[in-house]
Amino acid sequence: MSNYGFKWEFVGRVRSYFVWAAACIGLVFTAVFRPCSAEPMSTADDALPDARAVPGLQVVPLPYDQAAFVLADGREITHFHFGPQLQRPFLFPLAGPAGHSLTRMGHPHDPVTHSHHNSVWMSHQDLAGEDFWKDGPGPRIRCRNILRYEDATADGTDVPAEAWLLADLEWLSSDGNPLLRELRRIAVRVAVPGESGAWLRDALAPPSYLILWDSEFRCPGGSGVTFNATPFGLMAVRVAKTIGVRDGGGRILDSEGRRNEVEIFRKPARWVDYSGPIGPGKRAGVALFDHPVNPGHPTPFHVRDDGWMGACLTLHDAVEVTPDKSLRLRYGIWAHGGVPTREAVERVWQPFAAEPLPILQP
Repeated sequence: MSNYGFKWEFVGRVRSYFVWAAACIGLVFTAVFRPCSAEPMSTADDALPDARAVPGLQVVPLPYDQAAFVLADGREITHFHFGPQLQRPFLFPLAGPAGHSLTRMGHPHDPVTHSHHNSVWMSHQDLAGEDFWKDGPGPRIRCRNILRYEDATADGTDVPAEAWLLADLEWLSSDGNPLLRELRRIAVRVAVPGESGAWLRDALAPPSYLILWDSEFRCPGGSGVTFNATPFGLMAVRVAKTIGVRDGGGRILDSEGRRNEVEIFRKPARWVDYSGPIGPGKRAGVALFDHPVNPGHPTPFHVRDDGWMGACLTLHDAVEVTPDKSLRLRYGIWAHGGVPTREAVERVWQPFAAEPLPILQP
């Protein structure tokens, strides 16, 4: 190339740089000195520039004194019922494969005298001489307020996702006086089965989930209150009819490898699992966990082949709550698909038993 051509090429490049710089200066000047009356930049009608991720699990207040634990895709896992007209609060349903509930309300063959079998519930047959176990006129467990609702975090740091509520309850005697105040925390923790959940034999089952039930009892007055010795209380589960050993050909298994009522009845165990058929070609179940913090752990379990299991806090000994000593309890309810082996249930119970307890504060 000649010197003449090179000079013109150089001049052209310099001119381009000056044009580009002038354009940039113009943009900056326009942005800084734009009149206040200028219209803002338009945004598309369907744009959500500040949208946040939806939590993987939410606890949603509902009409008629209920709260639902709901997955991000809209599936409801369970409802907490706590209305003032109830004899006691309870959880129903517990969703299982294909939408079937893993629990039921009442005994399948005796709905009148066993109307108190409220799916998943807490009560006691003899608290200071009052029978909170049965239905009818008399003492009741009343929810004063739901103090907190907390969804799982939406940033993915909850693995698995957990949502919870905190209820303020009082155990009222037949004459309406409060015998005990209870703070009850109901948390649902969801984990989608992966390789570690290879025991899940139903590929169409929803995520398995663990309900963490924490209760703390305090005396509202100046004297102590006693949970007297009885096999009925505190924690209980009535499974669906088809899961029952007698009605559906299901199976009860405890942490010691014992099976069904004949072997497990009122024997101490860390956990009991009740599993069986739930739909055409589908099997599922519920495991009830006792926690090492509970008095008398491992607790005796009262089980029946007709579809009932309960953790007997006071089978042999009474438990007292005094003004200077509260009673702290934790139970777990594991809802799952398939019929798990003893080792599979133990893998879920072990971290449940090892993790620190949450502080219950109003």
